[in-house]
Amino acid sequence: MNLKGIRQEVVSKISEIKKEEDWVKKYRLESYEIFQKLENPSFGPKLDIPFDEIIYYKSMDNEDEMKDRWEDVDTGIVKELDQLGVLESECHLDGMGVQYESEVIYHNMIEELKKKKVIFTSIEVAMKEYPELVKKYFGTIVSNKENKYAALNGAVFSGGSFIYVPPHTKLDRPLQSYFRINSRSMGQFERTLIIVDHDSQLHYIEGCTAPNYSESSLHAAVVEIYVGKNSTCRYSTIQNWAQNVNNLVTKRALVEENGVMEWIDGNIGSNITMKYPCCILKGNGSKGTCITISVATNHQQQDTGARMIHIGKNTQSTIISKSIAQKGGNATYRGKVDIKKSAENSTSLVKCDTLILDDISKSDTVPINICENPTSTIEHEATVSKISEEKLFYLMSRGIDKERATELILLGFIEKFREELPMEYAVELNQLLKRNL
Repeated sequence: MNLKGIRQEVVSKISEIKKEEDWVKKYRLESYEIFQKLENPSFGPKLDIPFDEIIYYKSMDNEDEMKDRWEDVDTGIVKELDQLGVLESECHLDGMGVQYESEVIYHNMIEELKKKKVIFTSIEVAMKEYPELVKKYFGTIVSNKENKYAALNGAVFSGGSFIYVPPHTKLDRPLQSYFRINSRSMGQFERTLIIVDHDSQLHYIEGCTAPNYSESSLHAAVVEIYVGKNSTCRYSTIQNWAQNVNNLVTKRALVEENGVMEWIDGNIGSNITMKYPCCILKGNGSKGTCITISVATNHQQQDTGARMIHIGKNTQSTIISKSIAQKGGNATYRGKVDIKKSAENSTSLVKCDTLILDDISKSDTVPINICENPTSTIEHEATVSKISEEKLFYLMSRGIDKERATELILLGFIEKFREELPMEYAVELNQLLKRNL
């Protein structure tokens, strides 16, 4: 079944297919009305999205029902994912969710999660089985009035993860999700809600891909994260969308007292990316970090960065942005640090570094830094450079050819990002960079 074009009937049909409660359908229809009224963002790349040509929901009858054994997943999909070179860690598929087109087709809970009463499932299942828990947080951290694409997600969201980590719980290994767009003109609108309750820890890893078609696809996800008192959440993602995909994502975390939120965000593919992971540092002593890498090549536009909103006292934020531009690509850092009057004795550090590999590519830095009290500080550093001829000469004088020497310099440039990833993901990142540079 394909549902093409954005209309109220399509929104209602998605809700009907998923057999949702009235409160979910009402939220969808309200979001649709907001989507109709909102304009595209007034900043960043110019967006010309053919909304009536996009497939908003696609299913394969009963073949995409969620499985809990990898052996039961459609063999064609398994073969396709194998050909993609899915991460080695994902091949074990423990504590893992896989979304194909509009639906989560696979989900597996390791015994550790069951024993610790961690909930890890799709957002649709969570709405049915844990409605009060979902209602408490859903749409409260990212409003459907946030922007046009958050509203669109609210209207047509399908798939995505729901995670609840109970108080005083630490997981020994990351949880993982993998998202795949496989059809021409397909839109993917997963909705992820993560709740890390007090005194707990979570590392969540996400990967995304799509084949390259002439017709453009749209990825407009929403991620909401609640980080409780004295808790830590790390959200790592490597998105390798094809160059026909417009990647327009809204991500935000609310961080309570002494909580820690870490965004590790890699953007390698897509036609246009607009993504600015955000931390609202509400609690005293809370901390937010965002480390990003963006690779803009073949006239891609990577408009990325982060937003840190300081509300509590003694809060800290760090933004580290690494960008690479070549072959006419445009790598832009767009960020905001806002230290409110109430956020006394708070600090923020922003570092933006860009490598431009030729004469037809470009990079821009568009920071907004606001500090409303005299006891807090914001530091901002930015560099734009080319590959050093001296470094190339040194490596080549040691018997390394120019291509390999360039590769080593680039890997060194993004080392701060790579060192934050699990080993197998760092290896995957190296492979992706080799294919895209």
